[in-house]
Amino acid sequence: MAPPTTRSPRSSRSPRPSRSSGTGRRGKPRWQRRKDARPEEIVNAALEEFVERGFAATRLEDVARRAGVTKGTLYLYFKNKEALFKAVVRQTIVPVIAQGESTARSFAGSARELLEQLVREYWRLVYETSLAGIPKLMMAEASNFPQLARFYYDEVVTRGHRLLGGVIERGMKSGEFRRVDIPAATKLALSPLMHATVASRAFAACMPEGFDPRRYLDTHIDLYLNGIANR
Repeated sequence: MAPPTTRSPRSSRSPRPSRSSGTGRRGKPRWQRRKDARPEEIVNAALEEFVERGFAATRLEDVARRAGVTKGTLYLYFKNKEALFKAVVRQTIVPVIAQGESTARSFAGSARELLEQLVREYWRLVYETSLAGIPKLMMAEASNFPQLARFYYDEVVTRGHRLLGGVIERGMKSGEFRRVDIPAATKLALSPLMHATVASRAFAACMPEGFDPRRYLDTHIDLYLNGIANR
């Protein structure tokens, strides 16, 4: 009779990784694999949702689904929809203004050239991208969300006006521009860009002549710079 086989004691086996440890095949916790990228992914998804649906109609569960995370994960980074919207603005629109401020500080050309460059850069980085939906959203919903309106005005509108107002003042001091009301002239430089956002997205199909964004921009810059020139 063959001798009975003996099993190795359980303690001699290699311990299995605990299921509760959350480790993957490479030993890296699953929840850490995309941790650093998650806030950016959530913000990008939120931008798309806000532009498509507006602030009021956007739901955080839809943002989470688009970002590929759970709603609970979203709340780890953003406490509510308002905080998420602010993050979207600070990570998309505000850097455009910061770039303009940097350009203005180092620009060695004329005030006329600088003003044109800033307007064209804003057009390229905002109007020609999905970011154009954010100013449109604010125009449509600001009255319903006064706290968001105040936030956007302080961090985007005021800062943008300060940037262009400084360029206009520079041109007045150098003699390139005639003396004008700087706050009013600043608003008039930017208002046609806001009009273009609405016209192209809401009424272009209704215009018999159509809407040519490039021609519109060129005409605006020409009229504005010749109107403010010191002759």
